[in-house]
Amino acid sequence: MQAGPPIGEREREILTAIVETFIATGEPVGSRTLARSNREGLSPATIRNVMADLADAGFLEQPHTSAGRVPSSEAYRYYVEQLTGETHLSHGDENIIQDSLHGISDVQEFMERTSHVLSLISRNVGVAVAIGGPKNALEHVYFSRLGDQKVLAVVVTRSGLVRDRVLRLDLPQTDLDEAARFINENFRGWTMDAMRTELARRLEQERSEYDRLMASVEQLYRQGALAAEDSAQVVFVEGASNLVAGEQDRQRLQELLHTLEEKQKIVELLGAYLDAKQEAVRVVIGLDETLPSMRNFVLIGAPARVGGEVMGSLAVIGPTRIDYQHTMNAVSYIARLFDKVLNESE
Repeated sequence: MQAGPPIGEREREILTAIVETFIATGEPVGSRTLARSNREGLSPATIRNVMADLADAGFLEQPHTSAGRVPSSEAYRYYVEQLTGETHLSHGDENIIQDSLHGISDVQEFMERTSHVLSLISRNVGVAVAIGGPKNALEHVYFSRLGDQKVLAVVVTRSGLVRDRVLRLDLPQTDLDEAARFINENFRGWTMDAMRTELARRLEQERSEYDRLMASVEQLYRQGALAAEDSAQVVFVEGASNLVAGEQDRQRLQELLHTLEEKQKIVELLGAYLDAKQEAVRVVIGLDETLPSMRNFVLIGAPARVGGEVMGSLAVIGPTRIDYQHTMNAVSYIARLFDKVLNESE
């Protein structure tokens, strides 16, 4: 995060008050409003002079003909830099999070519930992405005949991700069981990429050796039974409706909702801003460099780790007028809980 121009203590206090007042009310902030709550007893005239200096420095903007000012993106960045991160979530929020995530033993379910609870607590959009890696290794597969021309293929990974798909195949259950047994005995613990590469090689070189078995495996393979949507990026987005109340421009709202529906764009967004090496929560103000429709929006996110290994990322997306400290605390708390819960379940 880029540091803004240096400002004095009085300017810092007034800028902080403007940001927090605007976050709370959504209304442009005037000098009289600040004077009423100022601890130093500064006059409206003195505060107006300070506000003028802050505007000249690029921290404040004046919407239309309003007498009040609103924070610029630079002001929000400066404000976030001043946050200590020492405050904690309320017991109520901690209880909501713990109740929502209680009893989970796999990554996918944790991420799904995380997007929901982040949306609930922040009243914005909760996002969680489970990604691949060594833990995307195969645990087991099984195949079940559903009827004529239909087979259910289920792939379970070491991280607990479960993927199922229905294939158009006509194989008897005995052949399906034998194919699953072959894959589980030969490829348990292999990453999905490595398994598919090796299977493709064996299908070319060893077909005659296995005959009917390999013919069944080949049919399952060609129909995508082992396709794990690689990178294993499973995306959960919840709370898009929270944006409706705060966005008056219908066309812009439609663009926002459309962007949130395109899961790959969400993956790209988190990938652009959340570094696997980062230890703390990151706040990114203004997302339009990656997604033009996300101008004037903020991302507050962190990697999700299990024993030091990055298994995904979680974030809140909302307008710049967001409760930064509260949201940062929630993201940080869930990221720590992710490591604790998933480590204990292994």
